[in-house]
Amino acid sequence: MEAKIISIIEEILKVPAGSVNAETKMEDFEAWDSLAHVLIIGALEEQLGIEIPLDEAIEITGVEEILKYASEK
Repeated sequence: MEAKIISIIEEILKVPAGSVNAETKMEDFEAWDSLAHVLIIGALEEQLGIEIPLDEAIEITGVEEILKYASEK
């Protein structure tokens, strides 16, 4: 599951495979802006069924937090 999540994030950010890992933070990539963040959350829900409430999604600052939501699924 972690690899799929990271792959989705890399695809949306348009960065090479291997650029994102569990420790990656939003500020590590200029491309990870608010629009990209919404696209990532939407793609995770659509493709993997990971639901993150909007009020919690805006608090997410990196991959590690996204992985926590995935593990709760």
